[in-house]
Amino acid sequence: MSRQWGKVARWAGMGNNRNDGSLVKDGDPMAEDTMVQGEEKELGADGPETIETGTETGADAATSLKTELEQMRGERDQLLDRLARLQAEFENTRRREAKERQDVRDYAVQGAVEPFLGVMDNFQLALKAQGSLEQLRGGVELILKQMEEALKSLNVQPVETVGAMFDPRVHEALGSIETAEFPDHQVLEEIRRGYKIREKLLRPALVRIASNTAVVSD
Repeated sequence: MSRQWGKVARWAGMGNNRNDGSLVKDGDPMAEDTMVQGEEKELGADGPETIETGTETGADAATSLKTELEQMRGERDQLLDRLARLQAEFENTRRREAKERQDVRDYAVQGAVEPFLGVMDNFQLALKAQGSLEQLRGGVELILKQMEEALKSLNVQPVETVGAMFDPRVHEALGSIETAEFPDHQVLEEIRRGYKIREKLLRPALVRIASNTAVVSD
């Protein structure tokens, strides 16, 4: 600040001393010209170069920010594109899994229904038949046997009832019959057949069991 004030003072002629200590007379054109040239050199050394350097620094910063912004925009576009592709892949996977599950269900239904199509055909033929009651009964028995074979192909087995001992896991007793001929709790009558698939019970058999109070177990 003091240096600048000194320059201004010398420029305005407030002092007449040279830098070397010699006096400068007022109104000396040669001295004034020499002093002006010295001031211009000093101003040229400090001012314009500093301003130009500052301008170049600002331009470089703006260019750097612009480049960084373009890079961030590019990364954003890549992320958005990746997100869209992931969403499309997820939707396609969900639809494919739903179709596969439906195909599995359809295949299971097909395997369960196919054995009974022949049974239905025989029922329709029986309805159209013009035979005696015995013939109709015989036809129904054949259809029932065909039905049992169809169930067996699906690993469905009837629950053992008449002659077996009552088992609450597979039997459901609807009543008892007083008897002295059969062991107590032996199944004497099957009211509704029960079924199981392998070892899993589908439905219990409805039965009547023997009630023999005279039997003493060994």
